[in-house]
Amino acid sequence: MNDTPGWASPGSAPSDGQQPGASGPAEPADRPGTTNPAEQPGSEHPGPDPQGPGSQWSKEQPPAGQWSAPTGPTAPGQAPPPPPPPPPGPGGWGAPPQAGPGGYGVPGGYGPPGHGGWGGGYGPPGGYPGHGGWGGPPPAAKPGVIPLRPLGVGEILDGAVSTMRAHWRTVLGISLTVAVVTEIIVILLQGLVLNDTAGSEALNDPSATLDELTRAMGDAMLGSSVVFVISLIGTVAATALLTTVTSRAVLGKSVTTGEAWRDARPQVLKLLGLIFLLLLIVVGVVVAGAVPGILLAVSGETAGGVALAVLGAMGTSVVALWLGIRFSLASPALMLEKQSITKSMSRSAKLVRGSWWRIFGIQLLASVIAGIVSAIVVLPFTFLAAAFSGDGIGSLLNGSGGLGWSFLIISGVGSVIGSMITFPITAGVTVLLYVDQRIRREALDLELARAAGVQGYGPTPGS
Repeated sequence: MNDTPGWASPGSAPSDGQQPGASGPAEPADRPGTTNPAEQPGSEHPGPDPQGPGSQWSKEQPPAGQWSAPTGPTAPGQAPPPPPPPPPGPGGWGAPPQAGPGGYGVPGGYGPPGHGGWGGGYGPPGGYPGHGGWGGPPPAAKPGVIPLRPLGVGEILDGAVSTMRAHWRTVLGISLTVAVVTEIIVILLQGLVLNDTAGSEALNDPSATLDELTRAMGDAMLGSSVVFVISLIGTVAATALLTTVTSRAVLGKSVTTGEAWRDARPQVLKLLGLIFLLLLIVVGVVVAGAVPGILLAVSGETAGGVALAVLGAMGTSVVALWLGIRFSLASPALMLEKQSITKSMSRSAKLVRGSWWRIFGIQLLASVIAGIVSAIVVLPFTFLAAAFSGDGIGSLLNGSGGLGWSFLIISGVGSVIGSMITFPITAGVTVLLYVDQRIRREALDLELARAAGVQGYGPTPGS
């Protein structure tokens, strides 16, 4: 058997041919002056020695007990029996034996002493702490809100919430600022531009013509799209500004609002360009799918044109969604790697490649959670705003009446509070997804461990 540490089985003979337990070299067989006691005259058993024909043995032989294995005497030339298996434990897998001097298992088992395994293996003497002696990998370091290893869905969500809880002053300050600016723009647009009372009445009028219904649906879709685009801009801006906070939270370090702004300020113009380009791509793809239907409706086929436009927009929305997820990690790449707009989009596409469905599912789950939290906060303010408006709650339920300023302002306060809570969740999930993908593909955990000052984590530089 090979003598390489970790491969020698228990009780096997070493490769140099020396007997176990011998303290010196083997005695020569033909030593002068030495005879076999069995061949001496007058012996009761004359003849060759039973140990081997023609061999001569020294009179000074070690006691028989010194030739036996540690587990008990065995016949000459027979290997000692293997150690007994551990007694069965819960589930039939066997109860773990106590850690020996070399780690998990019996002393002197497989492998060199002091390296884990069955009396050997890899790891510190006795195995890693807290693992019952197993020589497996130690638990990942966790200097901040996440462990430095590939993350699960729950760990990503928990990391986003932990960041908001640990650095709530900075997180809520940034979220509140972005939410207030976004909601002011939405209220002004809804109150001055998008508040079309005639269109809402046409949708609730059974006798309305097809042209009136088409125009009303177009106005409603335009208003919803504008509000969605503004909210999306606010979400991306909050994600970018909160990137610094989340990245420091991963290292277990805090950051003030001023420090986060100073770190993000050189990238603000690039961030606005990135947001504009992403919106242009998404909206352009959806509009391109609706153009044939729009042209058909303009030519006189109103019903067929509207149906074709809706179907085309729905079909291209799938492509827009695919592109949106593909470039969803561009803002963290832009803010943390200080790259250009196109390079950050390329980095996002590279990190998402092969993990599109996983990232889509996590982003969708985070959006659903954020939507539920936002609805819990916003709905009471919406009913309160309807109660204070002139038309009452009934107009809100049946969709009649316009949006008064009192309704917009009161419901806007609820939207600000909801966004202040949901922005950190969606932003934290996006940033931690970026970190997770880099850990999986680029071993970023080693760099993060060094930046956090974790001692003895991973290979040392230059090794």
